Amino acid sequence: ASRRVGTAGRIFFIEDYDLRVARFLVAGVDVWLNNPRRPLEASGTSGMKAAINGVPSLSILDGWWDEAFDGANGWAIGNRTDESEFSHDAGDAEALYRVLEAEVVPTFYDRDPDGLPIRWIGFMRGALATGLTRFTAERALAEYVDRLYRPVVGVGEVAAGIG
Repeated sequence: ASRRVGTAGRIFFIEDYDLRVARFLVAGVDVWLNNPRRPLEASGTSGMKAAINGVPSLSILDGWWDEAFDGANGWAIGNRTDESEFSHDAGDAEALYRVLEAEVVPTFYDRDPDGLPIRWIGFMRGALATGLTRFTAERALAEYVDRLYRPVVGVGEVAAGIG
């Protein structure tokens, strides 16, 4: 797809995507756009990496963004009630353009007298708060222990093994 007429230079495949490469992708990014077809979103780690760097997301409500989106950390494309992964492409495209035009772009260019994008900075802070508190390995491990491990082995055994 990246070599086809009409898409060449617009779609890129990045091999060996790791933290080093992610650092270059996230640096200088104003908004993280993620628009997979539901329910085909991968783990969402790229959006999480962007969030911990203060980058608000503009994404389909799938995967991590369905859990993370709170209205203060970015914008949603479409809604959570779509039933088919392929039947809503046109609706998602329309929703993307509507959100960009009505919310994202005006928020980015709304500046105070000193030239600061105060509302945008609020979204950046919301992204940071989400990424640094709700999407960490520490939280994932604690949730794993509470929801999966403790019910199987019993609370006392886990406490003795950890502490």
